[in-house]
Amino acid sequence: MFVGNMAGQMIKMVLFLSCLLLSEIEATEQEIVLPSTGNRENDSSSSSSFMHFLFNLVGYASLIVPSAFLIRYLQKSPWLEGGSGALVSCLKTCIVGKPEDQSGLDAMEKQAPQTADQQKESTSWTAIRLALCVAGLQGSYLTWGVLQERIMTREYDGEKFTNSQFLVFVNRVLAFLIAGVVIMTTKQPVHRAPMYKYSYCSMSNILSSWCQYEALKFVTFPMQVLAKASKVIPVMIMGKIMSRKSYPWYEYATAVLISVGASLFLLASSHHSKNKVAETTVAGLVILLGYMIFDSFTSNWQSELFKTYKMSPVQCMFGVNLFSCLFTMFSLIGQGEFFSSLMFIFQHNELFFHAVFLSVCSAIGQLFIFYTVSAFGPIIFTIIMTTRQVISILLSCIIYGHTITNQAALGVTVVFIALFLRVYAKSRSTPKQ
Repeated sequence: MFVGNMAGQMIKMVLFLSCLLLSEIEATEQEIVLPSTGNRENDSSSSSSFMHFLFNLVGYASLIVPSAFLIRYLQKSPWLEGGSGALVSCLKTCIVGKPEDQSGLDAMEKQAPQTADQQKESTSWTAIRLALCVAGLQGSYLTWGVLQERIMTREYDGEKFTNSQFLVFVNRVLAFLIAGVVIMTTKQPVHRAPMYKYSYCSMSNILSSWCQYEALKFVTFPMQVLAKASKVIPVMIMGKIMSRKSYPWYEYATAVLISVGASLFLLASSHHSKNKVAETTVAGLVILLGYMIFDSFTSNWQSELFKTYKMSPVQCMFGVNLFSCLFTMFSLIGQGEFFSSLMFIFQHNELFFHAVFLSVCSAIGQLFIFYTVSAFGPIIFTIIMTTRQVISILLSCIIYGHTITNQAALGVTVVFIALFLRVYAKSRSTPKQ
């Protein structure tokens, strides 16, 4: 019931954002006088982005709609319960999953309580794991960002590669294959989750990536900063909506402080931005809103899957990327861009190498993402990714001798005070054994 309700809400949100964007475009086209050529170009880009968004949705719908009807039919049909064979087994895995009493989880969960020494060792190991997650996310996605900018902005033999959705497809294929190899070569817990449930966070992840890229065309740098620096807040709101979570006071306090501190620092470092948008449009705000909603839904949904079905991070990575591959492939084929993009990559050896390296960085980053969400939850993951921007620019300033302004120094100080406050308040609120 929870999955069905959330799926319905997600579909309604996509349609709502589409209608908002369409109404903005129609209102703009009905204006008699346009103030400048720049605005005309911006309005044309808004229409182009909306049409591209619709084409993507049509491509995804060509797979989602028939699958949804099939799943609904099979869930009500007695055929799965009474049938046998490889096909029935496969369909059960995709639609029903494995009941909890077959997984042996009850025996695993009934463990003796930890001693004081074990708790101390566990706390130290938790700190080490968290530090490794921070380092892994920082390293993989800093490298990924540099490679992505190289691929999308530079020319290869006098030609530019412009299909970002195909890059997403390549990234997801390699991540899917790596997760499959790890699952086959290592011991994993019994998988209980119906496979189709991975499709929700897969779709929201694809839509959030699209919104993030498209928002850059219509939103000024300060507005981008405020949105990215405040990601912790919508994640907490989505957690309350999806899982009815309640957060202690220090969670809200640190979320606001991190948002303020990161905004101060990133705004002071605006010379690092290459965004030249003169003003924020309503279409840009709608796309930015979509990015924040879909992004916060993704991590919360993954966290809910981990809590409900106790799968490993690699199993979750396998399921999410399976659907991401299917969604992007169907969309690319439907738009006639799949084979042309594939030929372009094979015709340019340097681009092929960069795309493979980009996909490796993405796959490594995903391993850290799923592990971080499963071990520490969506809020910690979002805090790490928010502070990643601050740390990357701070390192650039230190390495290349850029000046750190007083505003930037204040922002960094606020961020680290917030992180210290969070750790201190959590340790004080944890009952001692």
